[in-house]
Amino acid sequence: MSEWVIAAPSLFAGVFSFDVFSEEPEAIATTVQLMLLLTVLSLAPGILILMTCFTRIVIVLSFVRQGLATQTTPPNQVLIGLALFMTFFIMAPVFSEVYSEAYTPLANGEIEAQEAFESAIVPIKTFMAQHTREKDLALFMGYAGHEKPESLEEVPLSTLVPAFAISELKTAFQIGFLIFVPFLVIDMIVASVLMSMGMMMLPPVMIALPFKVLLFVLVDGWYLVVQSLLISYS
Repeated sequence: MSEWVIAAPSLFAGVFSFDVFSEEPEAIATTVQLMLLLTVLSLAPGILILMTCFTRIVIVLSFVRQGLATQTTPPNQVLIGLALFMTFFIMAPVFSEVYSEAYTPLANGEIEAQEAFESAIVPIKTFMAQHTREKDLALFMGYAGHEKPESLEEVPLSTLVPAFAISELKTAFQIGFLIFVPFLVIDMIVASVLMSMGMMMLPPVMIALPFKVLLFVLVDGWYLVVQSLLISYS
């Protein structure tokens, strides 16, 4: 038993050992690419939420559900899935540029990893800058002590990302307010009618729900909401 305990570590070390500091260029390149892939995958949720249009879309869709007062219909899985695929649809030109300008040259060995990162971040920064308010960007630039940038290349990613995030939040809430207005009018009308009839114990939300769903279906609400989101990024 004691001999097996002593030999076990060396046995498993021999099975699972690999040479990280290989002198072969191909092995080193593969290891670096694998590390970069794992890093990107670990940061993917944050990149998806804060550096794409996902935030605005999912918040607007949530406002639609709250305005309808349908509670869990559509369910969260449907809303997030729709927001995810709309994000891929809107960001497709940006992702294509990143793939052609950064990943393909890196995979072919034409550029280094640092150059690939710098090339990949340009289209993403351009997209974020187009939908970021100057006021929000000036807030983070001033807090970080940076001077007013002359070009987009001078804007640090650490200030552009939060500025883009709060700009997206404001735009999403503005769209959500416009969505809430017609539903609020229906709620007020139903509540007034019920009070005039003396039915104060009857919940107005329950009576207004079918009217709101009917109105939303008649005006083709999902089409209008998605169309508004697509136009906001055109």
